[in-house]
Amino acid sequence: MRVDQNVGDPAGKAEQDRAAQDFVEVRLPAQGAYLSVLRTATAGLAARLDFTLDEIEDLRIAVDEACAILLQQAVPGSVLSCEFRLVGDALRVTVSAPTTDGRAPERDTFAWTVLSALAGEVESSVAADRTVSISLHKKRGGTILQP
Repeated sequence: MRVDQNVGDPAGKAEQDRAAQDFVEVRLPAQGAYLSVLRTATAGLAARLDFTLDEIEDLRIAVDEACAILLQQAVPGSVLSCEFRLVGDALRVTVSAPTTDGRAPERDTFAWTVLSALAGEVESSVAADRTVSISLHKKRGGTILQP
């Protein structure tokens, strides 16, 4: 069942915006045993954007690391949600889970450093209901620094 939160949009702008980008959402139990599903989905969607094999592997590892961070504080029996948005030559992945303490991940940890190195842009947020989200934004063919 799909719920459209843009009811009352007479110009249809919300539908046009959705058509301009691809959107996939995967929801599964917040347990490590299910992370292989997200790794596979990540690889498939990145391949659709013609990411290189190295970029695909980096993104798979980054999604896995983001999920591992969230699973440490996820409410037992809850659902892990992963949204993929394909926009132009980039893939934005947002992983969310309801947590027991509602704390954003620490940015000075090794895990956060790994996420930033592998995914490019990394952000986190906490909703009022203590759902923590981590967003990764990976562009195809990252900038190459010239010596």
